[in-house]
Amino acid sequence: MKKGAMQKSKQWNVKGALRMAGIFHFLHSCGSSCLLPFLTLYFRHLGLNAAMIGIIMASKHLLALVWRPFSSVLARQYDKRRAVIVGSLLSSALVVLTLLLFPSAGIQAESGRCNATSQPDAYPTALLATLDDDGLNITITTTLQHYSTQSNATVYSVNQTSLSTEQPVEVDTFVSSNWSARGLRSLKQEEGLHTEFLGSLKAMDAQHQMFFLVLIVMVLWECMAAPLEWTADDGLYEYLDFVDATDRYSGVKVWKQLGAAFGNCAVGVLVTSLFCLTGTSVEFYSYTALMILTIPTAALLPIYLRKRERLTSGGFKALQLVHGNSQAILCAITVVLMGMVSSAVSDFLLWQMQDCGATEIHMGISLALVHLSQAAFAPLSGHLSRFLKYHGWALVLAVVILALQCLYYSFLRSPWAVIPAQLMAGFSTGALWWSVTSQSEDIATPGTEKTILRLFEALSLELGAAFGSLAAGFVVQKFGVMLLFQGAGVVLALWSSTLALLKWKIPRQRRINYSRLLAADTEISESESDQEKDWLETAMEDDRGKISGQWKVK
Repeated sequence: MKKGAMQKSKQWNVKGALRMAGIFHFLHSCGSSCLLPFLTLYFRHLGLNAAMIGIIMASKHLLALVWRPFSSVLARQYDKRRAVIVGSLLSSALVVLTLLLFPSAGIQAESGRCNATSQPDAYPTALLATLDDDGLNITITTTLQHYSTQSNATVYSVNQTSLSTEQPVEVDTFVSSNWSARGLRSLKQEEGLHTEFLGSLKAMDAQHQMFFLVLIVMVLWECMAAPLEWTADDGLYEYLDFVDATDRYSGVKVWKQLGAAFGNCAVGVLVTSLFCLTGTSVEFYSYTALMILTIPTAALLPIYLRKRERLTSGGFKALQLVHGNSQAILCAITVVLMGMVSSAVSDFLLWQMQDCGATEIHMGISLALVHLSQAAFAPLSGHLSRFLKYHGWALVLAVVILALQCLYYSFLRSPWAVIPAQLMAGFSTGALWWSVTSQSEDIATPGTEKTILRLFEALSLELGAAFGSLAAGFVVQKFGVMLLFQGAGVVLALWSSTLALLKWKIPRQRRINYSRLLAADTEISESESDQEKDWLETAMEDDRGKISGQWKVK
């Protein structure tokens, strides 16, 4: 029996499992943060406008909303979790490199960051071609940036510069005359070879062609990457649940934040240092390298599966519990709204920073501060709960802080000025999810806590983010980034007042969770027995001391 118990303890090594899960999530978060926050900048450099980028990011979130839970259920049902995780890492690492294959228009501004001869084709422009009866007309739409030594960016725009094969005109001084001459000669020589291709441009210009190509690649990439997170989390949670150690599950989240912070900083330094040699392609190669590096840890990731289990309707049960509680409905509306605004900020904050003269190192450090402040919020949550006395007020506090952030972002004038708002962002997100977690515990029945929390996450991070990206793209296209942030701040300020009033008026309803009460009672009884044991041991030690003293006297 003793030998069998030792083998079992070696088999279920909880500390080793948590250590391996921490390494896995650190590497995966590090790789994701090398690329995902900078995607909208890359799309901007491809020549896509804000509305197109909003549609692309919204499509990405909507696909994840549907495909992530469905793929997680399938992986569990067919006992293919590890295969899904490894396949997701490998396929997403390869598919994303397709975005680097899209050709640029070949026009590059001479900037202060690099010499014109050494600057890579990292920021391509949009080349719009149409075929008319008068000949081939090419429209160049680009945003050319010049970074001065004082880190203040002056944005130059060359819009709708027409080139004709019959009567070529001079391009603006920012466009190289050598490129224009070579481009026109090349177009004349190859006009016959590309008649079919140019004929197809009558129905769609090059910018929209680029939009649909990027959209297709992003949808394919999301199909590959979306199943990973829930599948890995479910496997680890069930492993810890089997060994009765689910209370240690939350400790893995810290490694996600630390990995994301490290990835943001590292890629910011690398891109800024190697910009003149590689451009922004370092972000893509870093993502691919780290995803592949994560595969060995995925092969050792602790995963437990209860075989021959029927599928449960946990999601529908969670929806019923949320729908039946007024406070939970308020929480659901708030997380959707917060998800919309957070998505708008993540999509277009870097645009605002770039227009203020920021380089990738400024962006990477500012993004890393958000994750570090989120990680630092966990030890402070206990003090916050004692101060607010009710988790619902933390939800109001999170909305107020995000409103202040948005208003602050709209008045940015220098790259480093974003740091105070980024530190606030971590506490805003931390307060939001601490309140949401407490709300989930209030309405949960035994075994549904994790499902309810995941429902709130899907409402915020996917559904709300999809609506936010879509709306933000059109707002930026028509009014600009500054008005986007100001409008978002005003909307959140109004909702925070409404939310505080409703929280005060609506009575708080809590469902008695007997499993948590039983666990708490067990802990209390164990602590009382430990205290009794300590008292008995102390008394026995005192008696021994008295007896030994009597022997010494004799």
